Order: sequence, then C-alpha cells, then structure tokens
Amino acid sequence: MAATKPKRPIKRKTTRKKKKVAVWKWHLLAYSFLIIAFLIFHYKDGIRYVLQDIYETVFKSEKTKEITVHDIRAIEILDKHDEHLFGFDVSHYQYEINWKVSDSLYQKYPVDFVFIRSTMGVDGIDHEFKNNWKYAKTRLLIRGAYHYYRPDENSTEQAENFIKNTPLEPGDFIPVLDIEDLPKLQTKDKLREGLQNWLTLVEKHYGVKPMIYSGANYYEHHLKSYFPENKIWIAKYSLFSEKMKDDWHFWQFTDKGTIPGIETPVDLNIFKGNRQDIKAFLIQ
Repeated sequence: MAATKPKRPIKRKTTRKKKKVAVWKWHLLAYSFLIIAFLIFHYKDGIRYVLQDIYETVFKSEKTKEITVHDIRAIEILDKHDEHLFGFDVSHYQYEINWKVSDSLYQKYPVDFVFIRSTMGVDGIDHEFKNNWKYAKTRLLIRGAYHYYRPDENSTEQAENFIKNTPLEPGDFIPVLDIEDLPKLQTKDKLREGLQNWLTLVEKHYGVKPMIYSGANYYEHHLKSYFPENKIWIAKYSLFSEKMKDDWHFWQFTDKGTIPGIETPVDLNIFKGNRQDIKAFLIQ
C-alpha cells in the first residue's frame, strides 16, 4: 500500500494593519506640541505671572510681599509701552492720598495724568473729589473727571449732577462717562438712549464731546456700534493682553497697581500717544 504524502499545512495570510492610524496619531501629537509651544512662547509673560501668583499664594504669606506678582505684571506691560504716557485713576475708595509723593509708578515711570471720580447716578458725589481735584493740579498732572452712570436712573438728572459738581477747565481732560452695568428695569435700547442723552447734555455744557469708559466685553457687545464718534477708554485686565487695540485711546490694564502715597491698590492706565497727541483729549 503506497504511503500517502502528508498534507502541507495551509498558510493563512496574515493581514497586517496599516500604519495609517499610527501615522495619524503621530501627526496629531506633533501638531498639538507645536500649538502648545506657540502658546507658551506667545503668552510666556502671562503664564509666568499665573505661576508666580500661585507660588506666592501657596508658599508665601501676605506679610512677606513687598512687590506682588500684580506689580511684576504691571511693570512688564509698562515696559512694552514705554513710548506712551502713563497715569492712574482714583475715587474715594483710595481714601486720603498723599499727592506730594504720588509722582511715579514703581519709581521708574513718570505719572502724566490722573482721572478722578466726581459723581455717581442722579445724586451721588464722591466725597474725596474736591481734595483730589485740587491736589492733582498742584502736582501738575493732567486731570480728568468721570461720572459713574447708573443704568436705571434718569439720564438727564445724572448729567445735571455731573455738570453741577465738576468744574472742568481748559487743560483738563474732556469729561468721561463710566458705564459698566446693564439695566434691570429697562431695555438695552433704552439704556443707549439714556447714554446718548447724557453725552449730548454734557457736550452742550462743556463744548466738547465726552469720552466713554467701559470694560472690553461690555464695549464690544453693547456700545461699539452705537457711539463711533466718542473717544474710548477701556478696562481689560486679562493676563494675555499685551497690547492696546487700535480703537482704544486709553487702556486701564490693572486694578492692582502700586503708587507711592496711596495705601490701596490703584487702577493704572496707558495713553496711546505722546504729549503732542494727548492735546486732542483736552478742553481748549
């Protein structure tokens, strides 16, 4: 009987997984790394500021802080705008100020101007305004006065309150309308009508078009398209804001600045221009 040949085992074809998935993952990882590296490089100052703030909050007591991380951040921004003019703004929240020594920021940057709160709503008067207004002039600072607008109060009475209590002179800044809140008792359209009424009445009295102060988001969403002719002063404290936008004239870049003669934190401001440019913002 002939021996049967052993059957050869059938070779099964092994299907190798294509490397496309792995390559795609590597590409995603590489792109993610590049994006992270770009963000770290572009916002390195802000990131360092956050890490320093966390470090001081966790490992240091308030008593050991002489220069805070807020001051470090402010100095970085001031350095990046050294071709512009610097100032600050105050209200009664800064209590009594020693104006004799309030002449510089961090003993490095000269102070050129100050904004002072004058009135609030239909009958509010800042009880430190008269002293601040008088002593700011003795320091030869360019002075500005602002009115804090209360959205649900009568706009005509608010304008009259500001006019009655704010003696602006040639050489002072044009009047400033501070609007930060949305109304609770009326629509946004009615709010803007009230703002325009205030601006019109104040312009008629002083003979100059007032400036508007507001937060960056508030301005973008509620004001920008409606008051194109008014000069703009914007508050924005974002860690990642390094430069002023083209349509900002003043930038309040921190509310935690330090100034000699003032015990509390202070709002610091940059004017986008030089001494010649700032004349367009003054009462003639």
